[in-house]
Amino acid sequence: MIPNPTQRFTGRVESYRRYRPGYPPELVERLRRACHLNRDSVVADIAAGTGLLTEIVLAAGFRVTAVEPNAEMRTACDRLTADFPNLEIVEGTAEETGLPDHSIDLITVAQAMHWFDLVRTRAEFRRILKPGGWCAVLYNNRPPAGDAFHEGYERLLHEFGIDYSAVKGQHMGRKQLAAFFAPSPMECATFPNEQSFGLEGLEGRVLSSSYMPQPGHPRFEAMREAIRRLFDQTRTGGRVTMKHDCVVCWGQMG
Repeated sequence: MIPNPTQRFTGRVESYRRYRPGYPPELVERLRRACHLNRDSVVADIAAGTGLLTEIVLAAGFRVTAVEPNAEMRTACDRLTADFPNLEIVEGTAEETGLPDHSIDLITVAQAMHWFDLVRTRAEFRRILKPGGWCAVLYNNRPPAGDAFHEGYERLLHEFGIDYSAVKGQHMGRKQLAAFFAPSPMECATFPNEQSFGLEGLEGRVLSSSYMPQPGHPRFEAMREAIRRLFDQTRTGGRVTMKHDCVVCWGQMG
């Protein structure tokens, strides 16, 4: 486990909110059908961050409790309450959500499962889920190769990332997720998910990652120059396109 994951994004919240990829709304409809959800179902979005996933679940009509340990992230997520009165935001972690026993129909975890203590998290999820409840884990997976932009972006992360390799190594693939759900079966679906950036957006996307240098770091200006070069070399019509496969895997916690 990388130490103190709950505070890694402090100081990056605005970049995270503006430039991280969201999640395709159609995946919520897939989960609605697969997990037998209805208008009364309650969703707990664990490690909700700034609310990128929380927002599309709310927009689909569900009542959501967003659980987030980082104070800056909770403040950013709170902006959603103006449009969605059926949102509750609480301080908590995956291992200690603070939610009542057997109160949740669906748990969602987006881009965060690799930060958790999985043994304690599994026990906590079983505690808060209603009998027959479900859990869905989502990742936006960016291809490290395939064209000049994606290859250059991956090189940039390896060159300037403070602990990029360690964080990348923790990301959970389908085999690890299947072990988390076992002995219950797991199903998965994949949705295409693209972002288009100008130079400012590309810089913001880089700065949203917890392993990249922030202003004041000795390598920050060199990193910014490398971002500009990558943008100039790979842009089309003043933009670059970052592709993702949004993978959602779900199952019960039997």
